[in-house]
Parts: sequence; C-alpha cells; structure tokens
Amino acid sequence: MRHLRFVLMTVMAALLSALALPAAAQTLGNSDHIAIRLVPETDSPAPGGTVTLAFVSTPEKGWHGYWQNPGDAGVKTTADWTLPAGVKAGPLRYPIPQRLMLAGIMNYVFEGPFTQFADLTIPADAKAGTRLPIRVKLDYLVCTHEICVPETKTLTTALTVGDGGISPQIRAQFDQWRQALPRPLGSAAHYAVAGKSLRIAIPFPQSMKVDPANAYFFPVTDGAISYADPQKLVRDGDTLIVETGAGSDPKGTIQGVLKLGSDTGFLVSATPGAVPVPSTATTQSGWLWSSALAAFFGAVLGGLILNIMPCVFPILSLKALSLARSGETEHAARAEALAYTAGVVLVCVALGGILLALRAAGATAGWAFQLQDPRVILFLLLLVTGIALNLAGLFELSAPGVVNKAAARGTGGAFATGALAAFIATPCTGPFMGVALGAALVLPWPLALAIFAGLGLGLALPFLAIGFIPALRARLPKPGSWMETFRHILSVPMFLTALALAWVLGRQAGVNGMTLGLAAALLAAFGLWWTGRRQSRGKSAAWLPAALAVLIALGGIALVERAPAQAETAAMPLDAQPFTEARLQELRASGRPVFAYFTADWCLTCKVNEKTAIDTSEVARAFKQNNVAVLVGDWTDGDPTLGRFIEAHNRAGVPLYLWYAPGADSPRILPQILTPAMLAALPERHGAGT
Repeated sequence: MRHLRFVLMTVMAALLSALALPAAAQTLGNSDHIAIRLVPETDSPAPGGTVTLAFVSTPEKGWHGYWQNPGDAGVKTTADWTLPAGVKAGPLRYPIPQRLMLAGIMNYVFEGPFTQFADLTIPADAKAGTRLPIRVKLDYLVCTHEICVPETKTLTTALTVGDGGISPQIRAQFDQWRQALPRPLGSAAHYAVAGKSLRIAIPFPQSMKVDPANAYFFPVTDGAISYADPQKLVRDGDTLIVETGAGSDPKGTIQGVLKLGSDTGFLVSATPGAVPVPSTATTQSGWLWSSALAAFFGAVLGGLILNIMPCVFPILSLKALSLARSGETEHAARAEALAYTAGVVLVCVALGGILLALRAAGATAGWAFQLQDPRVILFLLLLVTGIALNLAGLFELSAPGVVNKAAARGTGGAFATGALAAFIATPCTGPFMGVALGAALVLPWPLALAIFAGLGLGLALPFLAIGFIPALRARLPKPGSWMETFRHILSVPMFLTALALAWVLGRQAGVNGMTLGLAAALLAAFGLWWTGRRQSRGKSAAWLPAALAVLIALGGIALVERAPAQAETAAMPLDAQPFTEARLQELRASGRPVFAYFTADWCLTCKVNEKTAIDTSEVARAFKQNNVAVLVGDWTDGDPTLGRFIEAHNRAGVPLYLWYAPGADSPRILPQILTPAMLAALPERHGAGT
C-alpha cells in the first residue's frame, strides 16, 4: 500500500512537472522544500539514560510534509540511523497533524513548522567522556497542492557521555515543542463495525469539555477508517463516540489520535467491543452551553467574593462613599456605576484574552500569570503604596487639564477606578473561581471570554447595585467628619497589601530585588509627601515633585531581575517534600496516602489556607498518626511542568488540593477553602493508616 502510494505520487509529480509552467518547474528543482534541524535535548547523555532528539522542520511556504499515516496519499518519513555500538534509536514520534482535503482525497499533513522526536538509549556501560557520533538519513515526501517531490536529508550531531544535564533554555524549548505531541489517554477504547460504518467509544470524563466541531480522530493504523468520509462526535456520559466510514481492513487493535481543539490530542488504543449506538448518545452542543453557563455564574460569584479582599475592599468602599458625599442624582449615580463596571469588565476580559493567547502560543500560563514576573510585582508595589499613602492623607490626587475634566464628568474617574480594582484583584483566587476559570481554558474562546467577563461583572456587582438601587444608597451613612477617619482606616489593608507584595518580590528577586523595590517605594513616598506639603500651602504645580519621584522609582522596574533558583533550606509544613510526578508515583506505589497541594507566593487564598488550615497542629497530628505524605508544588515562577499537571486536573491555576487515598485510581479534588477539621478527617474517612 505504502509503495503503491509512493509510486503514484512520484508519477503524478512527473506528469504535473511536465505540464506545469516554467516557474513551477524551477520550484520542482529545489531539493530543500523542508528545512530540518537536528537538536539534541542534551549534548552529554548519562550512561544507561535516554536522550531525545528533535527534528525541527519548517516547510517552505506553499509546501507540506506528511504525518506518520499520510491518509489517502503521501508517504511517511523514514529514518536510517548510523549509530555507535550499543546506542539504540526509537521510532519517530509525531505532533498532532492537520487535515488537507484535495479533490476528495484526505491527507494528514503539516503545512507549517512542526517537530518530530526520536529517543536514543545510551548503553549502561558507556564511559564518561566517550564521543558518540550520530548520523541519520531521512527520506520523506514534500508536496504543494499541485506537485510532489521526494527528498532525502542527512543530519549529524555528536554527543559526549556525561551527566545528562539539560540547560534551562533547551528544556524550555523542548517543553514548547512537546506541547504539540498527543498525550496518553490511559484508558482502553473499543470499536465496532456495522456494515460500512465504524464507531469508536473513547473513555473521556464528562467533566472535561469537548467541542465536537473541532474534534477529529486521526488513525495511526492504516486501513482502519475511510479517510475522506466525514466524522461525527457525540457524547454518552463519560464516553466520546466517533462515528465514520469503515476502512478496508478494520481489525485487531486500532491506534490513533483524538484531536480536541487546535493543539490538544490524546493517544487512543481501541480493541473490538461493545459501543453504544448513535441514537442513545446525546449531542454535545447543549451540554457545552450548559457547562459554559454554569462556569459563567461561578465566575460571577467568585468575582463578587473578591470584593472582600484587602486590596479591593478599600477601593470599593471609597467609591461607594463618594456617592453619599456628593449627593449624586439618579442619572449620575447610574452613569458612574456603569462606567465603573465597564472598567472592571474590560480589564478582566483583556487579561483573559492575553492568557488565552499565551496558551495558544504554547506557554503554560494560568490566572494571574503576570504576577510571575518580578517587574509586575514592583509596579504593583509602587501602585499600592501610592494608594495607601493617599488614603492615609499624605497627599491628594489631582491632575491638570484634561484629566480633571474627565474626572469632573464623573464617568472618567469611575472607569479608571474600576480598571484599577480589577487589576490589583488578580493575585486573588477565591471560591468558585478555580473551577470557572479552569473551564474557560478548555471552552471555545468566545465562551471563555464570556466567563472572564462574568468574573468582572461579579467584581463590579456591589457598586452596580448601589448605583441602580436608590434604597441601598439611602442606607449609606450620611457625610461627615467620620469619613476622613474611615478613609485613614482603609489605608491599613492597603499598607498590608504593599507589605505582602514586598515579600513576594523578595521571594522572586531575592534580597537585592526586595531592597530595590523598597527603595523605589521610599523614593515615591518622599515625592508624594513633598507634593502633599506643596498642596497644603496652595502652591502651583504641586504635583511636580511626585511626578519626578514616581518616574525615577518606575525606572527600578528595568533593573529588577529574577534571582537564580536556590535550594530551599527552610523546613516545610508537615515535613512536606517538593512535588514531582515521579515522587508522587513512588509514594502511591508504597501504599501511603498522599496530600498534594499547589500554591504560589502571589496567591492570597493559598497563603490563608496554609496558615489557617494546612500548617496547624491538628492536621499535623492526624497526618503523622496515619503516615500521610505531603507534597508541595510551588508555582510562583510558572514552572511549565507543574502548569501541565495543574491543567490536567481542569484548573486554570492555584490553589489546587489533591488527596490520594491508598489504592484509589484517581485523586479527590478538595475545595479551595480548607479547614483543619476537613483535612484531619481525610485519613480516617478513607481508611488510611500506618
């Protein structure tokens, strides 16, 4: 079959080249239509270890290469290795392909850059310093929509037996390339043939959202399906059913890749078995919308709860009291409420859009992704310090010209206040938010952005209600001298927020980075104090010292750098160990119960849970008595390995709390708000013991 395809494609290429225009004939003469680089993950593999080689391929514009099963036409890549004695090469591993239908012929191709992988096994007796020359000859077919050319390329590299170390830059690059590989599904699938129809039942949890319009089953097994026939995907509970035309030889085990969305796929292995008929399966469309609706209301509720966070509550309180102080008319109050809401929602949608774009580009990012950068932390430190000093009465916010005019109209200042509240609320992940934002990352992007808008709507709801319900405004306290005292009190949580940000900056940028941040905050505070003095004396251009000092302080953002990673010397709560999937598997294999939690220094909910629930004597006693192992995943720096693990549990970010009972197939996902009693009861409830 493969040789017949190759002959047919070659004959077609010859015929088309003879009939093509001169320009096409010149193109056919080019023998490098796919540029390929051979990149080893490490140049110094360890004895007995494995080194992954990446074939980084970039097709010329208008040309495409083929997947391991090319479909109705084409030829897969073959690799002929020349290796040192004892070194063995594994098969080529392919990323998820694209479909290309031409004149009723289905092709599985790569029309843009793609990366294939192969693993080399190094002999256990290889001596350190031994040079390992690697040579591989690749034969492959490259085509346009009109012509095809067989190409051959020989690539070489040299490795030296060593310690197996991988540089951070190479690790990050390979992490990005591996994002395009399909993931092992881990559950057996079944298929059934009825006449010319083939149905494949694939286990897939109902909690995982699937868009049928973007789903497709790519068969690795040749002859399993009729490639050009349309495919239909429906859900039956925790099973996805793919229905399509049967191929010429569907028997034995059918291997394939189930593609879900633009860059997510799962390796599927299906054997003959019972499959529900399509009439019993429910369509995905209604379920998709109901899931999105549930996630939207979860985001609204999560955003509403954010208003009690220490960095948001003072802003909301002052904005609400400003209505009472100014005696706004009904129309003006509603206009301010709508402007405030617009500022909140637009910032939440913008952050959500950036997050989705980063993930589409291959980055492993979650909610509050920007807080993994110490430069953003320093900016927030200066911003929150300025707000705290303003609330404390050190200076008054004023601006000349057009800014004052916008604020005088009411809506300009309200919009900016809403945008500010949304931006500084991003370090927080409250109840209901984790599941809602996790759902947003697997839904189609329009529904995902609607969920982020729901988060903003929830955050804006209290002020929106005050603006539109006169009875609520009537219940606000009457203006008086007490408002100045209350304003000063509200500066306290803002100062505490600034202190927390300084601590996070120290964790990310070290002592030098934290010192730089505090110096910048001190300089800004001096300028603001000077401005306050000039304001009290009625001097013109009173804002000039503050503007100059803040401008110089902001220059510190360009100087702060992330500190190099260092081994953690301080003892962790509950004798915890750093999380790795390998360590988790070791502990589970030994029969011990495991409590794994994932945190970040910028996650307020995480830190509250750790202080009030996890790091308590009651929990420590219960875990020690029942031999519970504790693993901690610190996602402060956005570790892509942890990011992938968190995402696999349908979460957009931290906190994530997992309980692995002995012998259980899967973990129990705990609520995002913990109590000591809840954690202490886990071992007894699941029968854990020494």
